[in-house]
Amino acid sequence: MPKVFIRTYGCQMNERDSAQVAQMLRERGYGMTEAEAEADVVLINTCSVRDQAEQKALNKMASLQHLRKTRPHLVYGFMGCMAQSRGDELLDAGADLVVGTQKYHRVADYVAEIFKARSEARMDDLRTAIVDTDEEEGSQNTIRDGAAAPGAAAAFVSIMQGCNMKCSFCIVPYTRGSERGRPIAEIVAEVRGLAEGGVREVTLLGQIVNLYGRHEFPAVDGKSPFVQLLERVAAVDGIERVRFTSPHPVGYKQDLIEAFGRIPELCEHVHFPLQSGSDKILKAMRRPYKAAKFEELCARMRAVRPDIAITTDIIVGFPGEGDAEYRETRDLCERLRFDNAFVFRYSKRRGTPAAEMDDSLQLPERVKEERNQDLLKVVDRICSEKNDALVGTRQQVLCEGPSKRKADRLAGRTRTNKLVIFEGDRERLTGQLLDIDIDLCTGHVLYGKVARAEPAARPAAQRLATAG
Repeated sequence: MPKVFIRTYGCQMNERDSAQVAQMLRERGYGMTEAEAEADVVLINTCSVRDQAEQKALNKMASLQHLRKTRPHLVYGFMGCMAQSRGDELLDAGADLVVGTQKYHRVADYVAEIFKARSEARMDDLRTAIVDTDEEEGSQNTIRDGAAAPGAAAAFVSIMQGCNMKCSFCIVPYTRGSERGRPIAEIVAEVRGLAEGGVREVTLLGQIVNLYGRHEFPAVDGKSPFVQLLERVAAVDGIERVRFTSPHPVGYKQDLIEAFGRIPELCEHVHFPLQSGSDKILKAMRRPYKAAKFEELCARMRAVRPDIAITTDIIVGFPGEGDAEYRETRDLCERLRFDNAFVFRYSKRRGTPAAEMDDSLQLPERVKEERNQDLLKVVDRICSEKNDALVGTRQQVLCEGPSKRKADRLAGRTRTNKLVIFEGDRERLTGQLLDIDIDLCTGHVLYGKVARAEPAARPAAQRLATAG
């Protein structure tokens, strides 16, 4: 049985796409491996949002080229956003296969074609290469299999592809294309199948997830297509929790805010990218809102769900960001008190408007790093304060299985998406909703003890919302 090694860089959407490719390869008789040295096929799913992610992917591919010396039949491939943007030039980086963001469903076919040609030829110097970065109508409907491994308690469900916003720093609209949504009925059918397999929590994925279906499907009774989808997914038997990522402020209408108060399965957590707290920088980023509007939306969400956790993305060092603009971002973080934030240093992405901005607006790497470290200290302090406040409380946790870092312990997440580590029987508790008494916090991670197994009670606010 040929074995496949897949390494994924970037966001949850990339993880979901890799899962789809792995499933299709399994169906063709390939096995998955975590051991690079025994792989017959090496696939790297790439991200282009930040330069660091691209460099990691390129370095990984370079580090694996030696395997061909003893395994001349080995097939190397790039998938994803960097594959889409760089295309043929990745052949010079050692790839035999380059597959863009709308062709994940073709990967298994292409791998089989190259692998067969190389194996049959038995030539060390044979170079059969395929590059496919063309657009394909309906490609959003092909990411629908392999969302969860057997026994998994949670799964990611892709509901759309693409983005129309064209923020000046972002390459995604150019690599993933325009917004395209899957039909609600097909998404619900996928979720139903996952629930029948034991999945209890689903996360709906989209580049701007809360704009789902705005071009394809009508509003009904004042509800956007996205809120209609949330209702349908939450109603699936066996689904206890629903999440989504990542929304955009322009898609946060009142119907979505109210959904947090009336859909019991909708978890009280949202990842809500801010990017900057400065109106000047937001305008330069082509983000169509002001800091005050973002702050207002957070307040409206907290009015409906006072216990909601809000996490965010922030870019520091964007071209033209002076001390005053950075201070506005820092101050806004202090006021909004995010539960967590991913803080990134701005890096040029070729093909984006920001990369063409005047050199005089570009900031030195030293300044970017100073601001990055300073803001991380603010974020980490607030995160620790919020998590410390949970010590001594009882939290509902969905057990996802063994902890990635402590294999002898179990891990799960609260409804507010906070990681909890605890002891227990892996076979009995995985996939269960548990009440966990929190007794320790180490910054971003909570530790506790199982108080009781399922059925864990829903939060009082949700019981009231359901009764109402």
